[in-house]
Amino acid sequence: MNNHKRQCITVAAIQLQCGQDQHANKQNAIEQIRVAARNGAEIVCLQELFLNPYFCQTECHDHFALAESVPGPSTDEFGKLAAELKIVLVISLFEKRAAGLYHNTSVVLDCDGSIAGVYRKMHIPDDPCYYEKFYFTPGDLGFQAIKTSKAKIGVCICWDQWFPEAARLTAMAGAEILVYPTAIGWLLEEKETFGASQLASWQTVMKAHAITNGIYVVAPNRIGIESNIQFWGNSFIANPYGEVLSDANSDTETIVSAECDLSLIDTARTHWPFLRDRRIDAYSDLTKRFVDG
Repeated sequence: MNNHKRQCITVAAIQLQCGQDQHANKQNAIEQIRVAARNGAEIVCLQELFLNPYFCQTECHDHFALAESVPGPSTDEFGKLAAELKIVLVISLFEKRAAGLYHNTSVVLDCDGSIAGVYRKMHIPDDPCYYEKFYFTPGDLGFQAIKTSKAKIGVCICWDQWFPEAARLTAMAGAEILVYPTAIGWLLEEKETFGASQLASWQTVMKAHAITNGIYVVAPNRIGIESNIQFWGNSFIANPYGEVLSDANSDTETIVSAECDLSLIDTARTHWPFLRDRRIDAYSDLTKRFVDG
C-alpha cells in the first residue's frame, strides 16, 4: 500500500525541427518553452543541439564556429527566460571550453535563472553520419543528480542512453528525473529495412532504465530530414514502472508533458527492490574493458 504523500511536478519535453537559421531555431524554441510554461510545465527539456541542424553528419572545421562558452550567450538568455517563467530549463549546447577543446553539453537552469549544473556527454559516437568524435571531447564531470528548486535532475545525452551504467550511476547519485536530450534518426537508405526495430530498441532501452532504476525518464528528440538522416521524434516521458505517460509521433513539432509524482520513486523501489538486491561485491569486473574467458 502506498502511504506516501504525492509530490507532483509537471514536466515537458519539446520536440522541434531545426533549420539552417540559428536565430529562427532559437525563437521557435523560446516560443514553445513559453507555451509549455503557460500549460503548467515546471521543468522543460529541449532536444540535443537544438540551436542548429545536426552538423556532425560531416567532418567540417567550419562547424566549430557554432560553439559557445558556458556560461555564455545562450545560458544568459535562457537563464533570463527560466527566471521570467519560473521554470527549470534543460538546454543542450555545443560548448567551447578552450581553444581546441569542445564538448556536447547540457545545462540545467533553475527557476531564478542561475546555472544549477552542467553535464558533458560522456559517450561519444563515431558512426556513419554521426561523426561526433571529430567535434566533442568526452565529458569529465561524471554522472550527476543536479539539485534544482523542483527536483533532482540527471542529464545524459543521446548516445549515453544505450549504456545502463550511465543511467544506474545517475540514479545512484540521487536523480529523480533522468533527461536524455537526443538527436537520433534513421539513415534514409536504412529506414525501410531497419527503421521499426531501431525505433523500438531506442524506446525499450530507456523504458528499461526507468524500470531498473525506479526513476522518471524524459526523452526529447528532434524531427525532420537533415541531409541523410530522418530524425524520428517519438519524444516521450516514462514513469518508474516504464509506463509511457505521454509521447509524440515521428513528424510533428510537439510539446510532450506529464505530471510526475516523485513519491512514486520510493513506491516503485520498495515494490521492485532492484537497488536493494544489487550484488556490489560481485561487480568489480565492470571496470574492465572485457573479461577474457
